[in-house]
Amino acid sequence: MRRRVATEFGMGTSLRREDHGEAAARAVRDALWRNSLTAAEAFGMPKDAMRIDCVIGVAKPEAVDAEALKAAFPYGDVSVRVEPGGLDVPKPEGGVTVIAHAAVCVSFDMEPV
Repeated sequence: MRRRVATEFGMGTSLRREDHGEAAARAVRDALWRNSLTAAEAFGMPKDAMRIDCVIGVAKPEAVDAEALKAAFPYGDVSVRVEPGGLDVPKPEGGVTVIAHAAVCVSFDMEPV
């Protein structure tokens, strides 16, 4: 049975280039590097047994390469889904600041307790 053991959140921005993909990558890194999860060790599981589901919210999902984001994860079975969300904040001088959000959920296949 698959059991979620942790959820981490992150935010990333692209202040000048309006790069939705880079904002998404920064959101993933923010979620990952904000905390050092020891979930695998706590449950006596190998790190490769981690099931990682990442959801990215960004204003232009079509501008994000979900496969490329998987490279940010050092181990585990990773899935990335990009959907509408985040914010494109208009600048007074023109253009937008891109804000992306990431939710990273860590699960294991475990026996019921």
